[in-house]
Amino acid sequence: MNGRRPDATTGGQRRARRGRGHLRRRPGYAVLAALLVAAVGSGCAAGTGESGAGSGAKLQAGQPGAQAQAPAGALGTRAAQAERAELAQAARAVAAKKWGLASTPLAAPVPPAVKPRITTRKGFEVEGQDDSLPPVFTTVPTKDKIVFLTMDDGDDKDPELLRMMSELNIPYSAFLSDYLVRDDYTYFKDAQERGVTLNNHTLNHRYMPGLSHEEQKQEICDQQDIIEKQFGKRPRLFRPPYGNYNTDTLRIAKSCGITAVPLWAEEAFPDHMEWREEDLDLHPGDIILTHFRGKNDWKGSMPDLIRAVMKVVTDKGYAVARLEDYV
Repeated sequence: MNGRRPDATTGGQRRARRGRGHLRRRPGYAVLAALLVAAVGSGCAAGTGESGAGSGAKLQAGQPGAQAQAPAGALGTRAAQAERAELAQAARAVAAKKWGLASTPLAAPVPPAVKPRITTRKGFEVEGQDDSLPPVFTTVPTKDKIVFLTMDDGDDKDPELLRMMSELNIPYSAFLSDYLVRDDYTYFKDAQERGVTLNNHTLNHRYMPGLSHEEQKQEICDQQDIIEKQFGKRPRLFRPPYGNYNTDTLRIAKSCGITAVPLWAEEAFPDHMEWREEDLDLHPGDIILTHFRGKNDWKGSMPDLIRAVMKVVTDKGYAVARLEDYV
């Protein structure tokens, strides 16, 4: 298998956790961002309202020189959408300055109406592999210069991360292990309300191929039940700890409602990136892994991590898109 085996620090040990502190407020940036967001709303309303107005007589559809008739308000809606996107990016620029990013994150394109077909990456198959098992992959098929940001475990619960990602409008997906999450489900309910999808990373972050069938079932399916009970939605996505799995892992995951197993192409830290591919570069559709960790584990906070990973992503001309829009 391609993946990392557990070590003494990333396995079952709990790390010291930071409590949910008070959020710092910066009124100047907040007011400016609020004004820009308000302008987005008013611009959209104005564009829609004006779309039917015209100063001259219009040719009827079917007359010589007339173009095919578009749905009422379509042109105005497109103009409003373009204006809204421009103003939203301006608000993001304000947030980027506030949070100390090197440059403004790029806006992701509109996701496809039909999700791409995803298959298991070559070399990541299990014994008895067939199309009935959830696909295991590190990259989503797309030609767009987008990547996907994912965060594992759930140890460090930094309230600044929630504010930062909301204000920057950067999507990310969480893969949770209950033994690190159960002391503060409220933090992840807050994240969910901000648009974060909560996915399965097992109960106790154990090495799956080393467990019996029943032990794996408990780790995966019980975590499905807990996430559904605590957050109201059963996950479709599952990431095995360390990226290690076997045939039982995938069959059990499928039986519990899992439809896909996204691994990762890169792993982000506050001071560097680790690359799976030999070219040490990003590719369209790559999945980036990082973790909910802070200064107790790394030389940096969660906001430090985001500043670092977004510098790499933006400098290379990529935007961050929402994984669940493609998988």
